[in-house]
Amino acid sequence: MRTTLSRRARYTGLILAGTLALAGCADSSEKSDDDKGSGDAGALTDTDIYSQGWVGEQNDAEPTKGGTLTMADYAETRSLNPTETYANGAAGGNALAAVYDVLMRRDFESGEWAPQLAESLEPNDDKTVWTLKLRDGVKFSDGTPLNADAVIGSLNYYTANYAYQALTLLANQTKMKKIDDSTVEFSVASPWATFPAMLAGGPGMIMAPAAYQKPDAFKPIGAGAFELEKYAPAEELVLKARKDYFDGAPNLDKLRFVWLGADDAKLESFDAGEVDAAFVRTPVPVEQARKDGAEGYMYVVGAGAQLTINNREGRPGEDIRVRQAIAHAFNNEAYLERATQGAGIPSKAIFADSSAWSTGAEVLDYDVAAAKKLLDEAKADGYDGKISYLAAADPAAQQAAVQLEAQLEAAGFDVTIDAVDNVADQTTSIYVDHDFDLAQGATSIGDEDPYGALSEVLFSQSPTNSSGYVSEEMDGLLREFQAVADDPAKGIDALRAVEELFQNDVPALIINPAGNFVMMQDSVGGIVPNTQTILLFDDAWKSE
Repeated sequence: MRTTLSRRARYTGLILAGTLALAGCADSSEKSDDDKGSGDAGALTDTDIYSQGWVGEQNDAEPTKGGTLTMADYAETRSLNPTETYANGAAGGNALAAVYDVLMRRDFESGEWAPQLAESLEPNDDKTVWTLKLRDGVKFSDGTPLNADAVIGSLNYYTANYAYQALTLLANQTKMKKIDDSTVEFSVASPWATFPAMLAGGPGMIMAPAAYQKPDAFKPIGAGAFELEKYAPAEELVLKARKDYFDGAPNLDKLRFVWLGADDAKLESFDAGEVDAAFVRTPVPVEQARKDGAEGYMYVVGAGAQLTINNREGRPGEDIRVRQAIAHAFNNEAYLERATQGAGIPSKAIFADSSAWSTGAEVLDYDVAAAKKLLDEAKADGYDGKISYLAAADPAAQQAAVQLEAQLEAAGFDVTIDAVDNVADQTTSIYVDHDFDLAQGATSIGDEDPYGALSEVLFSQSPTNSSGYVSEEMDGLLREFQAVADDPAKGIDALRAVEELFQNDVPALIINPAGNFVMMQDSVGGIVPNTQTILLFDDAWKSE
């Protein structure tokens, strides 16, 4: 396992999951006529496919004890230090949650935040103070107690190392105070309705004090149901069950993660019975799995694929007219036909129509004449019309890039495609060096915490704001939304104001929402979905 990273590398790690979509949106799988609806569920509509929740019947049989559950995860964890990776289900967060667990979790059936390692989390009247009560008797794998000091120490380490979502905590001036050994009080600068989401994700993965005592020798010591047994880079990560887990020994003996590359390879391995679960998110395999009748859990996220426009000084996107011209020139339906053979739902809205957070805000439609007019105005003021597009070098991504190039050139742009060989180089160019004009990525906004994701990419001072978009008006609207982001009935008007400004200013251009599908064999039960596409395995089991 890696132990230390520079701050530059930490920032790279923070946004890796977003860049994973660069490789994921363009899929090389071909859909034959036989593929389109070859399974029992072949008549599924897009609405059926891209609806969040359990797919098929959950296995409610009596749990089986023992055995190893093997999951083909979306991306390799690389490190079990939560500050050195992206604590998200699409980027290794499943293994992290198995080792550290989380203080809170999202109960998707009730639509509420529920305690996991915690006993409770309660707000004051205006949700600026949150009081966390810890369960009695919870211990880390080294036998030390999970108490208030451990929570505060872990979170201080987490934020000091700028881990995923740490910047949201810091931007909200989050302060912690020990009330007693089992109670921590959190205070924030503004009313924060979805604060529990922080403790259900990466920040809520509490590390034992001994884990980070020696900066150059991090040890993965957590309070989760599993602990590290073996890690073979690019091959497998094996976790063994903790018999002294606070809620009783897990049903499984071991939990094994493997990484099979492209999603179509995961689909083949799943169909062959070689893995017990598989995480797929590229549109063609997702739709194929659903049409073939695969069962599991579907997460649907807004802004699952987007074109990020560099708004910084000296870049073409500094001019709002150029950004709006790109939006009018872009036909996302035609783009998806080339990039994903028509899979996915083209939509320039932040949230899918099926989401409770769908605002109905007007988007900049495909209109070449409007694009030309805006571009001509920018050229009259000195813009030369040149723009580059950063794209992966694989054939499918390059095909999609050519489609985008044609659309923009039809409106009068002079487009250059810059091909990069790997995700790491893309990540560095976009999020660290900011050396790009246009690039594809993702924000992946879950319905349960829209404020958290939006603030990461739109707040002016956020280092994970890859577009460099700066707007005092947007900052103010995000603050207003923050107070009501837990309930669409209360918060939809505030979010609509955010989206209307987003659609006008075009810091980025949404291509489509996305489905993240976790396929599970009939022999698997007890896996619990959590926020940010993280899965919890403490009650998981499999029959032989």
